[in-house]
Amino acid sequence: MRTTKLLLITITMLANTAFAQENRAKEFALNMEGSPLVLPQIQVVPIKDTKTQKNYELYIELPEDYLENENKTYPVLYYTDAMWHLELLSGAAEYMLEDVILVGISWQKDIAEDLNEQYGAHASRFTDYSFWEKSNPNHPKLKFGQAKSHLAFIRNEIIQYVETNYHTDPNSRSYFGYSLSGAFGAYILLTQPDTFDNYILGSPLNNGLVPYLTEINTKLGASGLNKNNPLHANVFIAYGTLEKDKDEPIRQFLKLLDDRKNLSLSVQNKTIEGDHGTAFPRVAVQSVAWLSSMMTHISNDDKEVSFWDIPHLNKPYISTTPEDRKDGILVDTLMVNTNDRNAILKFSQDIFEGKLGSYDAVLISHKNKLVFESYYKKGRINLPHGQASAVKAYTSLVLGRAIQMGYLSMEDLDKPIISFLKDVHPKKMTRGADKITLNKALTMHGGLNIDEGKWKKIENDSVRLNGQGLVQTLLEQSGPITTASQLYLYGNFNPMLVMTVIDAVVPGTAEDFIKTELLDKLGITNYKWSNHVNGMPEAGWRASIMSRDMLKLGNLVLNKGKLNGEQLISDEYLAKATSGIVKPTQDWMPQDYRYGYFWYQTLVKIGNKNYDTSFAWGGGGQRVIVIEELDLTIVISGHDGEDDKIMTQISDIIIPAFVKQ
Repeated sequence: MRTTKLLLITITMLANTAFAQENRAKEFALNMEGSPLVLPQIQVVPIKDTKTQKNYELYIELPEDYLENENKTYPVLYYTDAMWHLELLSGAAEYMLEDVILVGISWQKDIAEDLNEQYGAHASRFTDYSFWEKSNPNHPKLKFGQAKSHLAFIRNEIIQYVETNYHTDPNSRSYFGYSLSGAFGAYILLTQPDTFDNYILGSPLNNGLVPYLTEINTKLGASGLNKNNPLHANVFIAYGTLEKDKDEPIRQFLKLLDDRKNLSLSVQNKTIEGDHGTAFPRVAVQSVAWLSSMMTHISNDDKEVSFWDIPHLNKPYISTTPEDRKDGILVDTLMVNTNDRNAILKFSQDIFEGKLGSYDAVLISHKNKLVFESYYKKGRINLPHGQASAVKAYTSLVLGRAIQMGYLSMEDLDKPIISFLKDVHPKKMTRGADKITLNKALTMHGGLNIDEGKWKKIENDSVRLNGQGLVQTLLEQSGPITTASQLYLYGNFNPMLVMTVIDAVVPGTAEDFIKTELLDKLGITNYKWSNHVNGMPEAGWRASIMSRDMLKLGNLVLNKGKLNGEQLISDEYLAKATSGIVKPTQDWMPQDYRYGYFWYQTLVKIGNKNYDTSFAWGGGGQRVIVIEELDLTIVISGHDGEDDKIMTQISDIIIPAFVKQ
């Protein structure tokens, strides 16, 4: 079917082009009477720019299931230089973007005969896509600088026509342009970024064009654009590896965008093998694959793309009846009253619109069943998400597993860390090194005090710090460990002390133990857990797991360490780990937060009652929240670098909905 479709498209284009050449006037007259030429899969629709009276055509290709789904809305990919790009984009979309409407915008159809003879049917692209008005003595007949007018035509007439006559998703408009039409796309992004949600700019700029964009940007900056309501767009810029002259102008263009305070962009900038011509097919195919990654919450799992290169979803995925993905998570339906349900849905929409910060997923599990699942921005159901300092809480669970298996005991928590380490030399350590117990390290009271400048010089020395050498060096470099020094101090030294003990007492390595005795048992297989310079797993950060797998860890805590009837984590240890043992002293920590063994604890007041709440917390908004009394686990993942205040909404909107159960 796909091969046949491409063949039909090709035949259609050739037939239409020949017909236009032989009888352009007759065709135009017929179409202007309201009878657009309709061909298999593609509708050729005439459209006039009412301001300039220029005539164009739209090549509209609908998804195969379009007529069968009247209530379904579709993303739209608009592209210029339509006759050059139609075949390749259609073929790529057939395989990677089946649920998208393609809208090709033709060149001006009624150009003057002398321009047609001199430049060909594409003569209007030189004027319509150019944003500089400077005349060129070599081309005196061309009136450059019509980009503003052509953009107005696209915004006010083409997009309006498409969205009036087809069921489209207004939150998912994309633009594709290559070469000069790529430069036109750069102009759109700079001047009217809300025109499209996604921009594909192939080989768009050279040194001669950047000064014009810089001048335009300067004028825009002086116009006082709304800085309190930033606009977001996903941008894919690509050009050939042999186009070295593109490097600097594209760097300068990205700098212009970065300086725009009203713009929030997710940019993927890459070079693709080839020159200006031979890179084009690869740019088209790879950009369509990139585009597909923001049309759905299920990623194509491109491991070459980092988290920060992942484009934002064009619309949120919000489900009150989560899908059973056969991943060990039971699912059910969100059963709360109508007002609470509407409040949760509004909360979700506010997240998507960026009103609450930059968050990527919110999941709710009630009575060990996933009842609400949502993804936004960079969130994908099947991609691991960075956990930041929530990893500390997971390290605590690993220690609890070691205790449950008998490699450590609860009494061992009050023993010096160095007593478990056979490869260290206490006599070389600072005074009071034996005062650092597991209990002290787990509550951030280790008491290490190390000169930051000295540590910078050795923190990457993988030979000196290898294995237990990390602890040896820390305790050599630290000042004396005293009662006065053993105050709450948040950081990653303490977690690595704990991880070193785990590595010393379990069979094999800590890395193997984490995999076989915790993650594998929970069915967590798609994860990334980086190693510290000492060769052991990081204990305080630099791990990524999927949001659904965060839920598994939360439910393990909710069930007091049991998994399918097996006591996986020591319940005695877990009860202490998730309690409020000490009070954190950092200024940024809410006053009502307490700290256990790398887990936080607080009371959430609903009505006249307080609910004991335990949670893992990592920078950017990573949270695994457990409220045992309500049988509730809530997972949040995000990349919020600002205030990270979503707990207010969780306490005001989500938790109360389950108090009434």
